Amino acid sequence: MSGSVNVRTRVDARRSQTLARRRELGAFLRARRERTSPAEVGLPGSDRRRTPGLRREELAVLSGVSTTWYAYLEQGRDVNPSDQVLTAIADALRLTGDERAHLRALADGTAESVPRPPAETLTPEVAAIPALLSPAPAYITGVTTDVLAWNDAAAEYFSGMIGQSASATPNLARWVFLDPAARRILLDWTEVAQSVLARLRANAGRHPGDARFSCLATELREGSAEAAGWWPRYDIATSHSGTKRLHHPTRGPLTLTHASFTVTDAPDQILVVYSEP
Repeated sequence: MSGSVNVRTRVDARRSQTLARRRELGAFLRARRERTSPAEVGLPGSDRRRTPGLRREELAVLSGVSTTWYAYLEQGRDVNPSDQVLTAIADALRLTGDERAHLRALADGTAESVPRPPAETLTPEVAAIPALLSPAPAYITGVTTDVLAWNDAAAEYFSGMIGQSASATPNLARWVFLDPAARRILLDWTEVAQSVLARLRANAGRHPGDARFSCLATELREGSAEAAGWWPRYDIATSHSGTKRLHHPTRGPLTLTHASFTVTDAPDQILVVYSEP
């Protein structure tokens, strides 16, 4: 009897996850459609438009699908778009590489396959890496941008993000949006904040229905006008290498290069290493 109950529980959980993924797919498509202007795709504008973006029927025509079928996608109905259709929709919406990958993960179900542990931990071998990289600032973030490990240099360069409370896990997104110190330290705060939120949005899409993301997103939107305005835009990004301008507490403005590395056994965990060029 208990075996059949367990089977039903797993089936119900799988069904719930599938529904959450479809809703996430619909939300993503709707957000991107509403941000794509007619002019971007060669269509005439009109003062009668209720929204500045494309209408569903316009995007359907551009993608070569029926309006009803496309509406089902945005409504989270049980439809399975082919690779050809996904490519056509992505082309019509002018999606970036990161956005196309996100669209496919939501559409083909791989967004359901990523494990969602209740609390993230690092293996001892991975947790030791930031200290080994000293004196270069280095830290490891988890799926919701919790800072899971760091070295002393990272705590020095990102004052306030790390080590403020022994009982609370540091969180990159929470620090960026809710701590005033972040705006002083990050000299290009807007660019960094948008990138952090876009990465969080991408992770949330890969874990549909995960309450950790909804709770964090609510906290960010309630505490930051920028987060409240940007979250519905559904920007998508992944971790990339690049440069970042910081204000060091004693050395003043600095430009650092940074590189990001995915932990092989835990792809949601990212090692970030900074250096001076």
